[in-house]
Amino acid sequence: MKNQYFGDINDYRKYGLLRSVLAASRMSLYVAWMLTEDDGGTDGGRIDYLQDPDRWSRFDPELFETLRKAVAEEGRRDVEVLERSGLLSPARYFREPVPRRSDERERWFARLADGAGGADLVFLDPDVGVESKSASSGNHGSERYVFWHELRQLWDQNNSLLLYQHFPREERYAFTQRLLGEIEERLPEACPLAFSTSHVLFLLALQPRHVHHGCAVLQRLRRDWPGEFRVALYEGPAA
Repeated sequence: MKNQYFGDINDYRKYGLLRSVLAASRMSLYVAWMLTEDDGGTDGGRIDYLQDPDRWSRFDPELFETLRKAVAEEGRRDVEVLERSGLLSPARYFREPVPRRSDERERWFARLADGAGGADLVFLDPDVGVESKSASSGNHGSERYVFWHELRQLWDQNNSLLLYQHFPREERYAFTQRLLGEIEERLPEACPLAFSTSHVLFLLALQPRHVHHGCAVLQRLRRDWPGEFRVALYEGPAA
């Protein structure tokens, strides 16, 4: 997550998804922003929706108004706005920027995991998503990814996981199914779900003790965000 992205349309849907999950499940939440430095690029520029409340505020009026005031009126683009708003209360937050060096990252992640102890759900917000073949720990750009061994560490301490994932240049159905399959393979007994929007994907891995929340979350999303999220289940290995 870069602060330059704060309040764009992906953020609106992201926080809306989190609020729907919390409202439906009452799970305790730990947010790991996985902050990286702003780069001056154009990513995060999709904020025109804030000028169209008739179209967009109906999904989550309180969230919409918070983002509209901060971004469109005050020009504030910082995750601290969301933290201070209380919209995800009583969530806890981890704001330390992601380091690049492997040794520093190990210590950084140990602090993240320690803070997540006891949380039902951990939301991880990397710039890109889960590691790819081109990303390895310590390499240039590695701070933009979360690694499977890190997800496994959180899983093994009984956290359910929700993960932001950017769509690559790959057919979306196949990509989604591949990641859902990897979740099932790498995280024992996980119940994987995917929520896709027109721009990004969110991956949810529920611990066995949280599986019963799945239906309630889906119902809440259909009620509060009709047409904005497409839900996918893992369909098994391709024939």
